[in-house]
Amino acid sequence: MKALLRVHQKADREVYKLDSKVKAKYVDFCHRFRQDPDIPGLDLKPLKGDSRVYRAKINDSYRALLARVGVDAEGRQEWALLSVRHRKDVYEELSIAVNRITGELEFIDLSSGGDSLVRRTGLALTPAEPDAPHEQPGDTAATGSGTAPMLTGVTSEELRSLGVEDRLSTLALAADGDELDRLIEGAPPLAKDVLTGLAAGMLLDEVRREITEPVAVDLADDYADDLTAALDRTPVTTVDDDLKDILAEGDFRDWKVFLHPTQRKIVTRHYNGPARVSGGPGTGKTIVALHRVKHLAEHLPDGDDKPILLTSFTKNLTTDLRARLASLLRPEHFDRVEIAHVDQLAARVLAETSADGSRKQRVSDGVAQHLLAEILDEIGERDWTPTFLFEEWDQVILGQALATRKDYFAARRPGRGRLTRPDRNRVWKILEVLTARLDKRGQETWGQAAERAARAERDRAARVTGDSADTNDSGIQYRSHRYCHIVVDEAQDLRASHWIMLRSMAPEAPNDLFIAGDTHQRIYDHHVTLSTVGINIRGRSTRLTLSYRSTREILDYATGIVAPERSEYDDLDDGKDTLDGYRSVLRGHAPQRTGYTEWREELDALTQTLKSWREDRGATRGTIAVCAPDRNKVTDVIDHLADEGITCAELTKNGPATDGEVHVGTVHRFKGLEYQRIAMAGMSDGIIPRKAVLDRFNTENRKRLAREECKYRSLLFVAATRARDALRITWHGERSRYLPE
Repeated sequence: MKALLRVHQKADREVYKLDSKVKAKYVDFCHRFRQDPDIPGLDLKPLKGDSRVYRAKINDSYRALLARVGVDAEGRQEWALLSVRHRKDVYEELSIAVNRITGELEFIDLSSGGDSLVRRTGLALTPAEPDAPHEQPGDTAATGSGTAPMLTGVTSEELRSLGVEDRLSTLALAADGDELDRLIEGAPPLAKDVLTGLAAGMLLDEVRREITEPVAVDLADDYADDLTAALDRTPVTTVDDDLKDILAEGDFRDWKVFLHPTQRKIVTRHYNGPARVSGGPGTGKTIVALHRVKHLAEHLPDGDDKPILLTSFTKNLTTDLRARLASLLRPEHFDRVEIAHVDQLAARVLAETSADGSRKQRVSDGVAQHLLAEILDEIGERDWTPTFLFEEWDQVILGQALATRKDYFAARRPGRGRLTRPDRNRVWKILEVLTARLDKRGQETWGQAAERAARAERDRAARVTGDSADTNDSGIQYRSHRYCHIVVDEAQDLRASHWIMLRSMAPEAPNDLFIAGDTHQRIYDHHVTLSTVGINIRGRSTRLTLSYRSTREILDYATGIVAPERSEYDDLDDGKDTLDGYRSVLRGHAPQRTGYTEWREELDALTQTLKSWREDRGATRGTIAVCAPDRNKVTDVIDHLADEGITCAELTKNGPATDGEVHVGTVHRFKGLEYQRIAMAGMSDGIIPRKAVLDRFNTENRKRLAREECKYRSLLFVAATRARDALRITWHGERSRYLPE
């Protein structure tokens, strides 16, 4: 009889760690099992400890652990593949359970904590195959003494109420630090998050509020016996004929299948309007955003033409989002999504609404500031700098779409100091000269382009909501908004005009905008209050607190850079953002921090560090990176390492420029990236921050100085949290004032 085989996320992860020969046998096993689970060669047998769990033979050494769930509507046996492991690691006491909080099917593996822990708690593990060359669990790892349990002040009943299975609770309460780490590694998803939070110092009420309550579902009285319903609530992969291609994707497939319970609840929730998810680096905001796109695409009516937009601020991040989403979605669902960075989107709007002769060349902000410097010299103006005037234009006038002098006189300018009415009049006249000169040269900044696109799209939306369809000068008819759903990643970096444009591109309706961002990672000076641009997220905001990327040692150091006693960060609305409760699920080594007398001495030490990292196991090409404060320092690093025989790839806006083994880039280029090991070099005071910049703001505008300091802190925070396993920070002369002691 044919069977339906669905692969649990734990088995998914385990399969990718097998060598290619075992993977090939696994593919063959899945095919044979689907044809007939009772084929004698599979040797399908129930375990004695939990008769709902079966073991089956993949080859002479490896076994599949499965649960028989039921029979589907077509009469096929339905099975869940729980784990794939060596036969010496198969025990009779392995079992399944239905989580009392999430209702998901969980695989309970008591062996992960180690043999010493199991014996101390009075539990037993019996090998399912006594003839296997057996090693007791934990024999190859450090064995805990059990004299100092890691978790204190919590009872087994309290753990049970948080969704931790009873026997796992017993082990967790007896485990020392190392044992608890191993137990957490093998624990089901919710138990992993609960135990990690408690070990990191979260209070019971905090764990219940931030981890357990957001994922709780209503369960029937017989939930523990209904495996079919439990499996329907569990992230699984259905084994099909594309299995070989799936396996070839390696660890990325694991990311594609797995969402932590808290994240999954956010992804599938119905929102009555715009919603926002925030959280520190590594908490999964981008993963949530991508899975949100997947969820929306899978629930769209057939026949819609690209009704979902996925956008972000930078080109290289958007390229990465496209690659990840293509692997996540089926082709028919991928066709329902448009992916574009927000300036590309603005340019497209202007191309549609402008005649060929009126299209302008877009120039950098630096070009506009240079023109402002010329204008100030010509008129002898000394009260304001080109930088101040440009930011007034870009953030206040363009950012609020102020069309007249009267509008500017009445505009709010939070955080930008005081300007009297006569001052505003002088500023407006200077900026009129600037826009006239740019226009004469056929140029505009990207901020101007975004503001024009926002006005054009707002006009388009007004025509859409009218009584009849309208047609613009290009002959385009507007019968609907461009998109029915918009998902924004790295939202903290968008300009106000970007938000006005996006708000106009989708009708105000349930699930219209989904926004992911963290203002602690704002590396561009675009400060926006969403409510002022027509986007109301109040009551629909969620904050993620558990980081799955960096170790807690790296995280503790990085959060010190943006500590609230040193700086304040907004929440994209009228409140303050915070990293309270931000914790890591990983442990590792503390960041290395070393100062040197000269830059050359620092470069020599950097070379030795990279050579030692390169020799470590698991260090593959592209997993090590060097972060430098500016382009000159990047060039110095690349040249020095090349002389020492280390090939480098410079990070550009389009990603690594070459195939060098070590990636090198400025702090700005590390946004959205992740490396196993990162060296932050040249982190000296006077370089980051630039002394001349801070000296100027210190005398001109103290509020502006505070914003500039927040930006520098965010740059360092972003760079430090790109490291997964190892972080080394060096400087020559004085250490940057923003690096913690």
